Amino acid sequence: MRIEEIEDSRRLELLINGVVDYAIYTIDLEGNIVSWNSGAERLKGYRKRDHWPPFPDLLHDEDQDQGLPQRALSIAATEGRFESEGWRIRKDGTRFWALAVLDAIRNDDGEVIGFAKVTRDMTERMHAQQRLHETQEQLAASQRWKQWASLAAASPTTSTIC
Repeated sequence: MRIEEIEDSRRLELLINGVVDYAIYTIDLEGNIVSWNSGAERLKGYRKRDHWPPFPDLLHDEDQDQGLPQRALSIAATEGRFESEGWRIRKDGTRFWALAVLDAIRNDDGEVIGFAKVTRDMTERMHAQQRLHETQEQLAASQRWKQWASLAAASPTTSTIC
């Protein structure tokens, strides 16, 4: 059977589950995760048989303390979209730096009926940016040192003859 012969809903399901580099979730109005793809399983460490925690519990404690989950749902509901970057938590407790986009899902009447969330692990990119920043700082310090040494070498020395 070819993909063109598969019904639209099944084709969409295959497409979403085929995406492994992005975690894709659907979330209900209360913040409960309703469905997820194989990318979410890989990224977060939960499997189909596991009980997924509510959306707020998947965020870092600091984000929970600042009310980010509720604010994200509220902004997505009113503006249609919410995007953030920050630490997220896997099932095993390890953290990763994520870029997340939360979109409101609306029915034909325009009412919000849930949310779609797409998350990407950006930890390696963040670490690469940190290394680049550190290298740039070291280079700038080295250039300042060379300039200072050059100025010191060019300055006339004064000696006192006694």
